[in-house]
Amino acid sequence: LTVNCLDQHVEKSPDRVALIWERDEPGTAVHVTYRELLDLTCRLANTLKKYGIQKGDKVAIYMSVSPLSVAAMLACARIGAVHTVVFAGFSAESLAGRITDSECKAVITYNQGVRGGRIIELKMTVDEAVKNCPSIKYVFVAQRTDNKVHMGDCDIPLEEEMAKASSVCTPESMDSEDMLFMLYTSGSTGKPKGIVHSQAGYLLYAALTHKYVFDYQQGDVFGCVADIGWITGHSYVVYGPLCNGATSVLFESTPVYPDPGRYWEVVQRLKINQFYGAPTAIRLLLNYGEEWVKKYDRSSLKTLGSVGEPINHEAWQWFYYVVGEGRCTLVDTWWQTETGGICIAPRPSEEKAEIVPAMAMRPFFGIVPVLVDENGKVIEGNDVSGALCIAQPWPGMARTIYGDHQRFVDAYFKAYPGYYFTGDGAYRTKKGYYQITGRMDDVINVSGHRLGTAEIEDAMAGHPEVPETAVIGYPHKIKGEGAFAFIVLKEQTAHIDRVKEELKTIVASKIAKYAVPDHILVVKRLPKTRSGKIMRRLLRKVVTEQSSNMGDVTTLDDPTVVKEILDAYQKYKEKSSS
Repeated sequence: LTVNCLDQHVEKSPDRVALIWERDEPGTAVHVTYRELLDLTCRLANTLKKYGIQKGDKVAIYMSVSPLSVAAMLACARIGAVHTVVFAGFSAESLAGRITDSECKAVITYNQGVRGGRIIELKMTVDEAVKNCPSIKYVFVAQRTDNKVHMGDCDIPLEEEMAKASSVCTPESMDSEDMLFMLYTSGSTGKPKGIVHSQAGYLLYAALTHKYVFDYQQGDVFGCVADIGWITGHSYVVYGPLCNGATSVLFESTPVYPDPGRYWEVVQRLKINQFYGAPTAIRLLLNYGEEWVKKYDRSSLKTLGSVGEPINHEAWQWFYYVVGEGRCTLVDTWWQTETGGICIAPRPSEEKAEIVPAMAMRPFFGIVPVLVDENGKVIEGNDVSGALCIAQPWPGMARTIYGDHQRFVDAYFKAYPGYYFTGDGAYRTKKGYYQITGRMDDVINVSGHRLGTAEIEDAMAGHPEVPETAVIGYPHKIKGEGAFAFIVLKEQTAHIDRVKEELKTIVASKIAKYAVPDHILVVKRLPKTRSGKIMRRLLRKVVTEQSSNMGDVTTLDDPTVVKEILDAYQKYKEKSSS
């Protein structure tokens, strides 16, 4: 696999730029050629080998976006080790949970990270995490800043070791179905699941979709601004572009640092041809107005892409007309951690074929979408809606959930036997195009991050004063969705505001800052069915103010609970607005 991503290009064009690292500090881009990336990768691979990391071992990577973090992924692949990248914004507890579940032998991290002008304590977080992880033998620590951090017995200074290592490392020979990496994603039940991707199928699918969806041409500069901690970073920052011999941008900063013109200043300076980002960032930027965009020359742009959640019309129009000046193809791409790569997008298609705003539209080669009704029957014809399933396998699909194949079968293949169930609902238009309508389970999408509401509930349930919680998603202007928590407190609880603050801290430390609910509403009780299941549907109606249309409430244990919650919500709203 790394031969496809590195050696083949080094043979033909060693000085071609593989990575352009747009560091957090504005205007300090670092160019890394394919030869240099192979050298870094081999030295890192030999260092891992020196410390006993072998084919099949698992390695956690907790690093910000950089050439070294990409080399860490590739070094694992080169020696046949399995990487699991954990987004560097996750808490120590989240990191420890993933390390334990995947049985990692080592962690690769930085002393610190830098993002938006702020220092992020990566090594400190790793130290806290590995206290509870007996499987970890070594922690490899690279330097992103000049600040000293605590180094213990199992901590190894990575660059020092790499300097001593050989720059030649023979790649391990792997079977096409061997594990390449694991990546954790949220499900509708509590614990995140380790999605497993294979070697050949995954790489083929990432490379083909990268080439054809974005119309990538040799010599283009491909700018995907996703973090490597997400599947988008794996497929469209690292594996897809490198397999295609592309020049890939690594974006370490944020869209608003040092100001809301950052993306477009980078586009101008690096002459980016394809720009792939998230609707949540576009919604954030459109609030700052057009002058931040128009300040910079965007004439290099040919293709714009959107990923992470369905893009809304306002954001689409702004992205297309303001950023792309109405002359760039805009591809709204639908896919998942589990699919390995883009499954539905407006391109590839016949030349100049129509693109309908805010719609994923066309299945990629080999993807056979079907819509299924609640009885499991395939819905034929157009102008119809149903559960989005995929009818035949494709190379990039996940192979299992690590350590729990039964959960894999239950989550994706049980609901509609014979089909892969995506968890999303979709509408097929009169012309036969696909529009994604959103999740069908208790999973929400906050700023493009997938979050199981059960995870937030589990975290909050740890508070001694809070016997019951229910979390739902609600529409949020910037984030797409926000989390809204309903909580029941113990009778004698006096300091309600203190408890709310404590709950926010708990969620941030157990999951991550982005998982913290925007609103926490105290209610006397939650709406439950006679069998004790919380009816979240009703809570959604309350928050989206559709209380006149509550639907069937006959299954509720006590229907008077609805008015109780509505009253509490009205009071909360009046208090918030005052």
